[in-house]
Amino acid sequence: MAIEKVSPDKEKAKSLYKMAISTYSMAQTIDQKRYPSNLIKEYYDVIRELVDITLLLKGYKVHGEGAHEETLNLAYKQGTLTVTERLFSNELRKMRNRITYEGLFVDVDYITRKKNEITSLIEKLRKIAERDLFGNSDGGAEK
Repeated sequence: MAIEKVSPDKEKAKSLYKMAISTYSMAQTIDQKRYPSNLIKEYYDVIRELVDITLLLKGYKVHGEGAHEETLNLAYKQGTLTVTERLFSNELRKMRNRITYEGLFVDVDYITRKKNEITSLIEKLRKIAERDLFGNSDGGAEK
């Protein structure tokens, strides 16, 4: 795993933003009672993409083994995530890995209990990305 200092890339960040918003929109159509594991995977991907945007705009890129965990740690160090948000995001990362690599089935109760926390974090990160990309908190006409 390596943290690389790169030139901020606003166009790449805008593209990642569009993907994150598209993924989030799609995730909201998933039946959480039937597909809670799939929903966790999609929500985690949205969080990671939004965090990647904030770091990319600050001139950081993380890649290699352990990159997702280090991305969350760097976002915490940069002030994007609180310690609680970093820990929660890391919990989602671990679940996503277990879903993907071990076939973990998430209990629907987990989604029911955590959905507000997940969507609040996504909305916070979305607003930060929009502020950094578009100069406001609602995305403006440049979306």
